[in-house]
Amino acid sequence: FGRPIELDVNFLKQLIEQDPRLTLRCVAEQLGCSHTTVQKHLIELGKTGKYGVWIPHELSSHQLQQRVDTCMDLITSHRNYQWLSNLITGDEKWVLYVNYTRGRQWLSTGQTGVATPKTDPHPKKLMLSVWWSIKEVIHREILRNGYTITADLYCEQLDRVAEKLKGKQDRVYFLHDNARPHIAKLTREKSLKLGWITVPHPPYSPDLAPTDYHLFRSLSNDLRDKKFKDESDVKTELVKFFDEKSQDFYERGIMSLPERWRQVVDSNGKYISEN
Repeated sequence: FGRPIELDVNFLKQLIEQDPRLTLRCVAEQLGCSHTTVQKHLIELGKTGKYGVWIPHELSSHQLQQRVDTCMDLITSHRNYQWLSNLITGDEKWVLYVNYTRGRQWLSTGQTGVATPKTDPHPKKLMLSVWWSIKEVIHREILRNGYTITADLYCEQLDRVAEKLKGKQDRVYFLHDNARPHIAKLTREKSLKLGWITVPHPPYSPDLAPTDYHLFRSLSNDLRDKKFKDESDVKTELVKFFDEKSQDFYERGIMSLPERWRQVVDSNGKYISEN
């Protein structure tokens, strides 16, 4: 049978550090040994299997540069960040009736994992639209299942936001992402008519949108593994979620923007890795 094949540990280390996503089987084929041998040596090298980090988009060099340029512009043209106290930001999110998550489970040998129902391909859901400031939620509304945001509807919503802001603040800096209804000609005209100053936002950058990285992240954590019977059940949960948030919560979300712009510039446009 001959001697067992000696594994080149340095080559193994090099392979796995070049691409940590390689499977044991793939590495074993390249090294000409069993995947259990590979696993044993990886453990000896101090490597452990973890879920990878999802990134929103594979950024091209042009998109990386766009992110740097936009952030540099925001840092240099607004050195005094007092204007952030006049920032209004918002977005939309689907809220599911059933919020099962399938995470990694740590189990003893022979122990069966907790079963998670398969996600329904056509889940019952409601669309939440929300706009908020450094102090509070200015306006939020829920669309019925099947309704989607169009530029027309979005402009109507912005009118309702403007109505709520009357007498609260004169100047509005408005930050939203590049979803089609948000950048439509109709929407741009609406912002101009309202006298709002649109804050530049680079494409594919949820890590620079406070609603994504702060508000909706917190909401997703709150909804994890919850199940709702009907629309009123969902609405009750949303009311509870927003009622429990302090002014400090909203302030933290918006005032972390300058630090995030700086991180993007320092990393040449790369996504900010979330803890």
